[in-house]
Amino acid sequence: MQKWYQIFHKNTGLSPYVWVVFYILPFYFIFRSSTTYHIVLGIIMIMVFFSCYVLSFVSKGWIVYFWTSVQIIISIIMAVVFSYVYFSLFLSFFIGTMKSKAGFITLYCIHLVTTIVTINYGLVAQNPVYFDQLPFIIISVIAVILIPVTTFNRNRSEQLQGQLEDANKRISELVKLEERQRIARDLHDTLGQKLSLIGLKSDLAGKLISKNPAQAQIEINDVRQTARTALKEVREIVTQMRGTRLVEEIFRIKQILNAAEIDLVLEGDPKLTNTSLINESVLSMCLKESVTNIIKHSAATTCSISIEPSPSDLIIKVGDNGIGMSRECLVLLGNGLRGMKERLEFVNGSMEIVSDNGTIIVIKVPNAIIPPEREMKL
Repeated sequence: MQKWYQIFHKNTGLSPYVWVVFYILPFYFIFRSSTTYHIVLGIIMIMVFFSCYVLSFVSKGWIVYFWTSVQIIISIIMAVVFSYVYFSLFLSFFIGTMKSKAGFITLYCIHLVTTIVTINYGLVAQNPVYFDQLPFIIISVIAVILIPVTTFNRNRSEQLQGQLEDANKRISELVKLEERQRIARDLHDTLGQKLSLIGLKSDLAGKLISKNPAQAQIEINDVRQTARTALKEVREIVTQMRGTRLVEEIFRIKQILNAAEIDLVLEGDPKLTNTSLINESVLSMCLKESVTNIIKHSAATTCSISIEPSPSDLIIKVGDNGIGMSRECLVLLGNGLRGMKERLEFVNGSMEIVSDNGTIIVIKVPNAIIPPEREMKL
C-alpha cells in the first residue's frame, strides 16, 4: 500500500504544493466580477489549472508539455478576463524544473513572451486593476524572467554534482583495479619466470645428485641465487606500493576524535625514520581501527596514543578512559580486532589488549630496516 508522503514528487518534494496556498488569491479577482457566468468560468479555470499543475509534475514525456501548454492558456485567459497575472509565477517555477534544455528554452521563451504581451495588452487597454497593482506586476515580470533560469541552473548544478560524484567513485574504482592489475603483472613477471626456473633447476639437481654431484651443487647454488633475487624484487615491489604514513593517519585521527568530542593525548613523534613503509601502513590501519572502536564502543572522553620507538621495535599504545572490555570480548575478538592481529602477524608484529579502567591496546612491530648489503647475504 502506498504511503501518504509517496504522492509527492521525489525531485521537488513539497515545494510545488506549498504554492497551492496562493490559490486563494485568484478567488478575490473572480468574485469581483459582476456576472455569475464569469465567476463559474473563473472557478473552473482555477480547478483546471490546479489539476494541470499537479499532473505536470507527476507526468513524463510529451504529456508534460501538453499540461504546461494548458496552464499557459489558462494564465493568459485569467490575465485578460480577470486581471490576474500571478499564475505566471507558478509556471515560472515549474518551467525551471524541466530537465531537458531544449524543452526549458522553448517553454521559457513562450511563457516570457505571452506574459509580457498579456500585461502590455492590459496596460494599453487602460485596465485600472493593472495600474493599481503596477508595482506587483513589475515584480512578477522580473520573477518570470529570473525564477526559471535560477531554478534550472540550480537543478542542473545539483545534477552535475551528482554525476561528478559518481564519476569520482568510478575513477577511484578504476584506479584500484589498475593498481591490482599492475601489482599482478609485476608479481607475475617477477615470480612467474623465476619460480619456473627454480622448479626446472631443482628437478635437474635431483637427477644429477647421484650421477654428477658437482654439477648438482652448481644447480642448487643457482636455485639459491635465483630465490634471493626474486625475494629482493618482491620486497622492492612492496616498498613501491603506496602506503599510509603514520603522520597522515594521526592528523585524520585528530579530526575524527575532535568531531566525536573526545580529547586526544599524544606522546611521542609520529614521524618515523627507522620503520619500513609496509610496517608503517599496517600500523596506520591498526591505529585507525583502534580509534574507531573507542569512538563506537568505549563511551570515553579521552584517548591517549603513545609512540615508543626503539632500535629493534616500535611500540604504540592506544588507551582510553571508557567502560573497558569484558572477558568474553577479550576472548572472542571482533572482526576489527581479529583483522588487526592478522595484519600485525603478517609483518611479524604482535598485539596485546589490557582492559582495566578503560582499554589499552599495545601494538608492536619490528623497527629495524635490513640494510641492502645484509639482505643480499640472507
